[in-house]
Amino acid sequence: MVAAALDAMAGTRWGRWLGLVTAVWVQCISGNNYTFSNYSDALKTLMGLTQLQLNGLSVAKDVGKAFGLLAGLASDRVPTWLLLAIGSLEGLLGYGAQWMVVSGTVAPLPYWQMCVFLCLGGNSTTWMNTAVLVTCIRNFRRSRGPVSGLLKGYVGLSTAVFTDICSALFADNPASFLVMLAVVPAAVCALAMVFLREGPAGGAAGATADEAEDGRCFAAINSLAVAIALYLLAADLTGVGGGGGVVSGVFVAVLLVLIASPGAVPALLAWKSWMKARKAANADLEEAESLDAAAAPLLVAAKAAGMSEEDKARAPGERPRLGEEHTIAEALTSLDFWLMFASFLMGVGTGLAVMNNLGQMGVAMGYDDVSLFVSMTSIWGFFGRIASGTISEHFIRTRAIPRPLWNAASQVLMAVGYIVMALAMPGSLFIGSVVVGACYGVRLAVTVPTASELFGLKYYGLIYNILILNLPLGSFLFSGLLAGLLYDAEATAVPGGGNTCVGAHCYRLVFLIMAVACVVGVGLDVLLCVRTKRVYAKIHESKRASRSAAAQRVS
Repeated sequence: MVAAALDAMAGTRWGRWLGLVTAVWVQCISGNNYTFSNYSDALKTLMGLTQLQLNGLSVAKDVGKAFGLLAGLASDRVPTWLLLAIGSLEGLLGYGAQWMVVSGTVAPLPYWQMCVFLCLGGNSTTWMNTAVLVTCIRNFRRSRGPVSGLLKGYVGLSTAVFTDICSALFADNPASFLVMLAVVPAAVCALAMVFLREGPAGGAAGATADEAEDGRCFAAINSLAVAIALYLLAADLTGVGGGGGVVSGVFVAVLLVLIASPGAVPALLAWKSWMKARKAANADLEEAESLDAAAAPLLVAAKAAGMSEEDKARAPGERPRLGEEHTIAEALTSLDFWLMFASFLMGVGTGLAVMNNLGQMGVAMGYDDVSLFVSMTSIWGFFGRIASGTISEHFIRTRAIPRPLWNAASQVLMAVGYIVMALAMPGSLFIGSVVVGACYGVRLAVTVPTASELFGLKYYGLIYNILILNLPLGSFLFSGLLAGLLYDAEATAVPGGGNTCVGAHCYRLVFLIMAVACVVGVGLDVLLCVRTKRVYAKIHESKRASRSAAAQRVS
């Protein structure tokens, strides 16, 4: 009976927004996979690892994402709550084992066992991300860009949230940090299991009449997210949040209030819904009938505008066109899918190499503490994610500009960022971490809705996780092999095992090769833009017709 009530709630407009807000909270804690630099030095020292071996652990963490295919397969077969439960359990085991090693609770485990536990931790986020992305994009089909940017934006903030809270409460203690990574996601997922559910297609979230108010709701939650990012940025630059004491406690309390504040949006919508229901109950039958009559032309116009997402009939054996529903086999035999896959690899693969090696990059360039750079990468990754989702949606609606164009632009900037870091000028690591973080965020936020627009939503969970294979593949190629081998070639051995390297030469060739990879990615993205112009022209026309129908109703 409780389950039926919750499913009924998910079919209401405010219930879908409540689900989106709980998804936002899940994303706030699901970026733990990007925090490896915060405790990698502790693992390297305890286990006496070379840089290549340490990078092998980071690759194992990212290989966990390869098993996200299981989450993709399960997303069309099991409920959202079960996906979240599996992810939170894996995270509890994976990060819990790492905490036991770093805290000294157990002796350092064999290398292969540590690889297994890091893989578990990495895989945990694929279940969480699949659950929230698939459910929310299906619940908000006509707002895929803003939904993707919002959810991926909060993932970008999660690294800074974890890092700054740990710095404020536990003085950057790596063992305490790992406790947070294990316990907090499990607690948040438990809440989301109750409220995040898929509503019926074509419900309140997809109605043309509600699009204007949906836009205001997205703007409100985006504004709150920007406030969180600016708050974290100010704390990082001033050092207010660190050092413990009363000030640090106040910093954490305010941060938690800001994170909880999006809950005001579904609360306000629920109150409006309740007030509307009261008025409707007091209205006479004639008024209700007149409202129905007024709504009828809107429904007809909406259908004419392309609201229906059903595919046109095709001859037997005919391939679907871009923008129509694809099976997995049809998507995997499409040139456009592999263009997207390869360009995604160039962007996220090189970005992961920086994130996984920030600790050692900081040491090589003379920094004792790299937590600022980790936090900057996270915060600017947020700005890249949340801005690109909204901006790309705006230009589709107004000018029919293909979404992949923004990926091309981000790769140009990313190449510039790598060249700046290769020059090793004063402040270059700071500038590079900002640029790489922002551009990495753009790649994730833009590619997620693009895949659904080109290949449909029916098998979106699996298609998304096939694209995410780029994370372990990119980590292996650019972080595990490229950065690990070239660093070790420049490093010197230290007593007790392991090695170290100090100086700009340690990563210069790595940065230059990654800049070239980004240039290749630009070419692939431009080609994809050309091939998808027809799809985005059609989406543009559909949105324009939808707005015209709404305007006719108002007039």
